[in-house]
Amino acid sequence: MIENERAGMSRRSFITGAAATGALAAAAGLMGCAPQESSGGEAASSGDAAPSASTGHSWDVKPDPIAESDIAETVDCDVLVIGAGNFWRGRSSQEMDRVKADQIGMLATVMNCLYASEIFRGEGMDTSIYAPYPVGLYTENFNKDKVNRDLAEGKVVFYAGGTGHPYFSTDMAIALRAVETDCDVMLMAKSVDGVYDDDPRKNPQAKRYDELTYQEILEKNLMVMDLPAAALCMENHMPAVLFALKEERSIIRVVNGEKIGTTIVG
Repeated sequence: MIENERAGMSRRSFITGAAATGALAAAAGLMGCAPQESSGGEAASSGDAAPSASTGHSWDVKPDPIAESDIAETVDCDVLVIGAGNFWRGRSSQEMDRVKADQIGMLATVMNCLYASEIFRGEGMDTSIYAPYPVGLYTENFNKDKVNRDLAEGKVVFYAGGTGHPYFSTDMAIALRAVETDCDVMLMAKSVDGVYDDDPRKNPQAKRYDELTYQEILEKNLMVMDLPAAALCMENHMPAVLFALKEERSIIRVVNGEKIGTTIVG
């Protein structure tokens, strides 16, 4: 059980807005903006650009009732991975070469991280962006020692670029970086409010798990995350909490230790 740990999370928690929520989930959710699902299940910004109260900038998202100042309340959760579903999904690129499709997706996450980082900076927080390969002057190459120094200095760290290798989804990047940097827990913002025994969009009788193990995910082939990522988390005893991004103040609630969504333990 990890309830006590969650109630007093250190600054090494780990949150992601990748996979089912599409990219910009973490960015838009943390700044108080709700990405909408497109007909294809991918997140999409909506409406006219909304000005940021603190910076005067204009972002291509429409604010929901959550105040933008809520970003500051998540300061104890300092490491973020963001996907790129709003730009590109390699697995649905039809007949394109898979390696090239995945490379496009990884580069798209860099753009999303730059965008999200600027939102945080506009709220007065220092940020840094790391990628597993050189991206000009826009990011730094991943280095655990540098990341630890940034975290010690109170920076919010973004991991861009996936794993740097094709055939691995953002789930694997999440798990890999969480294990590498000794994070406390993975907080996975998704389009659903937890892990179900069947697809709740197709089966209204599907039951949600309050808690389960990675072993159960592997044995039951539950599509909550890529199976290689689940195996890595199980091997390294990395707990996770999967919750719905669109629920009101869900990120703040889970960071503060409220038991929502599904808890996954090793």
